Amino acid sequence: MKRGNTTVIIGAQWGDEGKGKIVDVLSHNFSIVARYAGGHNAGHTVIIQGKKFVLQLVPCGVLRSGCRSVIGNGVVLDPLALLKEVKMLRDAGVHVDGNLFVSNRAHVILPYHRMIEMGAENAPGRVKIGTTSRGIGPAYEDKMGRRGLRVADLLDSSLLKSTVENACREKNMIAHALFNSEPLDADSMYAEYARAAEEIAPFVTDTALLLNQALAEGESVMFEGAQATMLDIDHGTYPFVTSSSCTAGGAVTGTGVPPNAIQTVIGVTKAYCTRVGGGPFPSEVEGTIADQLRARGNEYGAVTGRSRRCGWIDLPLLRYSQMINGVNWWVVTKLDVLDVLDEVPVCVGYRINGKKYDSIPALAIGFDRVECVYEKMPGWKTSTEGVTSFEQLPKKAQEYLRFIERESGAKVGMVSTGPDRDQTVLLPEFAAGFRAVTENAAPQKGARTK
Repeated sequence: MKRGNTTVIIGAQWGDEGKGKIVDVLSHNFSIVARYAGGHNAGHTVIIQGKKFVLQLVPCGVLRSGCRSVIGNGVVLDPLALLKEVKMLRDAGVHVDGNLFVSNRAHVILPYHRMIEMGAENAPGRVKIGTTSRGIGPAYEDKMGRRGLRVADLLDSSLLKSTVENACREKNMIAHALFNSEPLDADSMYAEYARAAEEIAPFVTDTALLLNQALAEGESVMFEGAQATMLDIDHGTYPFVTSSSCTAGGAVTGTGVPPNAIQTVIGVTKAYCTRVGGGPFPSEVEGTIADQLRARGNEYGAVTGRSRRCGWIDLPLLRYSQMINGVNWWVVTKLDVLDVLDEVPVCVGYRINGKKYDSIPALAIGFDRVECVYEKMPGWKTSTEGVTSFEQLPKKAQEYLRFIERESGAKVGMVSTGPDRDQTVLLPEFAAGFRAVTENAAPQKGARTK
């Protein structure tokens, strides 16, 4: 039997590229959307006919009728955050029950992870990474240290109790000694998370088995990334990175599907560039231009509300991202933010100590010596907001997109011209590929909305 179609959606820059909208727009072509990395530090914003949804754990496919959602084993799960999100979706009339599946192998975030992270991030002399202090990093540390608690363990009350007691004893001592933190109470923590386990239990299953069976039956699966390539623990601007594998390869390890199951990779990039928190950002701008980009793009974190640093699109970075992920198609978001500019600078290369470079430095300190080489493209000075066909875009906007395409190693297949689901340009070849996915897919199972 023919295996179902698969697509991975990844962020090409430092996150916040608008992956949530893109997953939502394309999800009607897929039976399942599976999240494979990160935790509730990733905020995906979707706007449907003016109604705003901010999803932190549940994949964006939850908003499509007939599309099931999977939280894979590569995610670290805060049970209380998940239940809060499920309640929000239920209250909004979204049918979550029976359509959301949580991996029994995903690791669990507990209060002591947050305690450790907040203490470490605020410790004197520590280089601030700019984390959300939600316990993501320490949960991954415990996972790799083979002392973590998985969702399957969460459902075993005796194992949960012993793990919480042992961990609180250890973490309280560490936090008090290093950060002078107040101790956490193991008994109250156990009681709270035992109750949460009962509510989460109906969602829990072996999602690797679910996904592989679905593919074997010809169903189509989209893998939803969190954060982005330059925040990947291995391939990003270390140490200013997240704690998970958020590149395309993470879709395999984070869900349990085989590498040869991945067929298409879509990279999402803004028409400019942003970054939240500390770390290298070669094409960053400051002052009036940065304020203008931030205001027009509403560049504030969906989860934290933090203002984002802004800069120009970086082609060496995009070429690196294309190489690492095997990107077949680019989706360019927030093109309309650039509508008012007389000219649009594009970083086309790096210069370090007077010598030209096309590659990304391995060391964060290496970026401190990077001088961007810019080519200035003419602005189009015409509104592109809400445009839905490539031919309707101003000629200079089309040229800007084609320049990015020629210089980055992958084709532009989709352009976002506003935050709403319908404010989207699908180029013909790209759209035809997804029509083929729909035509070849097995019938979708289940319903999504009331």
